[in-house]
Amino acid sequence: MLLAVPACLLWPVSDGQVDWPRVALLALLHGCLESLAQGAPTPCARLWYRLRGRTVPEAPAEGGPRGGSFFPVLFAAVLMLPPAAAALVAVPGALLGPTTAPRTLRRVWNAAQLALAAFAAAAVFRVLGGERLLAGSRFPGAALGALAAVLVFCLVNGVLVGAMRRLAGCRSGPGRAGRRLAGSVPPALLHGAGGLMIAVLWQGTYGAFAAVLGLLPLSISAWVSAQGDREQAAHRATVRALVQAVEIKDAYTRGHSERVGRASVLIARQLGMAEERVRTLHFAGTLHDVGKLAVATELLRRNGPLTEVERRAVEVHPVFGHRLVRELAFLGEAREGILHHHERVDGRGYPHGLEGDGIPEFARIISVADAFDSMTSTRSYRRGRPVEEAVAELERCAGSQFDPVMVRALVVAVGEHGWQPEPAPPGGWDGEVPDIPLGVPEPARRLPAQGRAVSTGGGSP
Repeated sequence: MLLAVPACLLWPVSDGQVDWPRVALLALLHGCLESLAQGAPTPCARLWYRLRGRTVPEAPAEGGPRGGSFFPVLFAAVLMLPPAAAALVAVPGALLGPTTAPRTLRRVWNAAQLALAAFAAAAVFRVLGGERLLAGSRFPGAALGALAAVLVFCLVNGVLVGAMRRLAGCRSGPGRAGRRLAGSVPPALLHGAGGLMIAVLWQGTYGAFAAVLGLLPLSISAWVSAQGDREQAAHRATVRALVQAVEIKDAYTRGHSERVGRASVLIARQLGMAEERVRTLHFAGTLHDVGKLAVATELLRRNGPLTEVERRAVEVHPVFGHRLVRELAFLGEAREGILHHHERVDGRGYPHGLEGDGIPEFARIISVADAFDSMTSTRSYRRGRPVEEAVAELERCAGSQFDPVMVRALVVAVGEHGWQPEPAPPGGWDGEVPDIPLGVPEPARRLPAQGRAVSTGGGSP
């Protein structure tokens, strides 16, 4: 692919009819607004930082490269310029824009990818006579040509991204690739409409001035969206920091929080939950054990059963967790999910003994996800059980401990998507981990006389 780009870029030289000032201005606008949309300094600002000897701040890595792309200017170039000139417009912004490591390789790839997509889109627009129709402001002919160009841009871009993911070892079925491609079309159509507006204004009486002025509302919208992305990145960083703190204290449950979050999302999507609530639920599932930060480390790392007193000390962790996160407004209803994820539908759970539909929906989902991962993961007191055995145990306890609707949703989701428990660390766990079926308590150990020794069962308190 990289060899095809120089061939595309040589086309304007032989054509001899390229409006180079227009190419330069469009490339500058595209580079600046692309950086602005990703919440990073524009190329001019980056140059200013370097001239002053200061470190150039980068966009948050959470969004990933091209996570907040701004294409109206590039689409305007596709409609107004020859194919190779349109490809040239894409290159500076990609080479100078923000990205994640390895930066040089990713920037070269992004430049080549966008250049080829822009070249193909502009070529299709010309073949359909769009340039002539646009010059005469003949609609809907020009609009139909622009629509075809946008769709070709999405197709080429999607194929190149899919090929790179496959080369990088990211295996995904054709269904997922198709959904990813389909998901890129609506925002591209919106940006394409913006590009058509810019092209029409540019061809009018006031030329580039009117086009740049028309970009103002689009630019403000992109900037506001970038601030939202930065806020979301800060939220995810907050959640990660809390989870890492819990896993430092409780080494045996390392990875458990993320897996509970993932299983909760599987249940939610099977139930048809709105995507915004799914994101909040993922936070709740990931943070469900954050209250263990307030539990004695020795109890969390105990290699054996707990006494009644010790068990009660561990069972207050949902209350501590709620206290820790109650000031984090972005968590919303996730906070109630954290507080009540150990309630039971028969009313015998804790901390408040809620029952049935009185338990928040998030808590009922997390309860099933938590138990499922606990049963399929190896702990100090029991080897992880097969998925089939864990599913059978969930179904046995549906209606008493777990909400049957949530259990059924998890069973169907696991059947469709599979489930891979986290493997044991290299070298295995310290000591011999017993292989005990679910429902059978692990052998009790003699403990100091602080109370009666009891089993911790198949899951975590």
